[in-house]
Amino acid sequence: MNAKFTEIHAAADFMGPGAIEVPAYQSEITDLVRRRGIFGQRIKQVPATGHPSRFFEETAIPAPSATSGFVDPRNIVAPLVTPTRVERSVPLKALVAQINYNLFDLELGQQQSQFAYLQAKDLADTVDGVLRTHDVALWNGNDTSLATSTTAQYFGAASQIAAGGNSVTVATTDSIVDNLKSQVAKMLANTSYGVRPTAIYANPVLLDLIDREMKQEFNVVLSTREIAAGVSVKTLSTQAGDLPLIPEWTLSYTGTPGSGTAVLPAYIVTEDLIEYHWLGDPNPRVFQLGVPGSLASQYVVVKFGGLVVKGAGYAHSQVLVDR
Repeated sequence: MNAKFTEIHAAADFMGPGAIEVPAYQSEITDLVRRRGIFGQRIKQVPATGHPSRFFEETAIPAPSATSGFVDPRNIVAPLVTPTRVERSVPLKALVAQINYNLFDLELGQQQSQFAYLQAKDLADTVDGVLRTHDVALWNGNDTSLATSTTAQYFGAASQIAAGGNSVTVATTDSIVDNLKSQVAKMLANTSYGVRPTAIYANPVLLDLIDREMKQEFNVVLSTREIAAGVSVKTLSTQAGDLPLIPEWTLSYTGTPGSGTAVLPAYIVTEDLIEYHWLGDPNPRVFQLGVPGSLASQYVVVKFGGLVVKGAGYAHSQVLVDR
């Protein structure tokens, strides 16, 4: 019989006269892991009408033209007018995650009484993980169409705005601030749509370049505004008012800023026209499954919904900054 024994030296930090030190840990786990983005918390959350979720968009009002609308008041011939409406839809997507708790490990943890909160924390972190994936996909989902789904992900807001065609590129020698303000002015000058942008989203690196440019070129320090509880951001004065410059870590950029080959995107958006169509509940839901033969507790987190950027071609704009 070949028995194996583990000496206490393997677990003890120190052994000496009158002292045996064993490993002990703080009851709190250091946790600064990034979770949610701001974008998903500011856009509209609306219940889906079905799958796909459908709506109508009016593209023109029933107005006579300048040539047919004005007539001889003694010989009135009214032109026939009709409103122009287009049917739109957004497909719903499923986002899920599962976490299993082993019965043995749970009871061992309860008996040790060191991390009593860990089961609840891990479940909450799983929900946060679903929301993090959701927030990243809100901007960067790789689907390419709202009419016919090509992937299981969302059709990201960045791609929808880019597909709308309202885009401008800022050359390496051009002013970022001037181009942003000019693009907002052009959106407001649209004669067909009453556009009113509400925010500018960009990676924090691009927003830092904007801040530096304002200090260097105009000797101006951007003012700040609170956009959510405990969240204050810089604002940029435009023809649409002071628009918040919202740092969005999910918006990536290519290259190294300053090299001349980096491309940093910014998005001028009308947030009221960006909607998340949810099914069941706007928040992730947690379902506990039946206990299988392994006696593991199983929890599944699920979220159903889809993103649509209404008026992608006129109410929003993409600004690509070369630096």
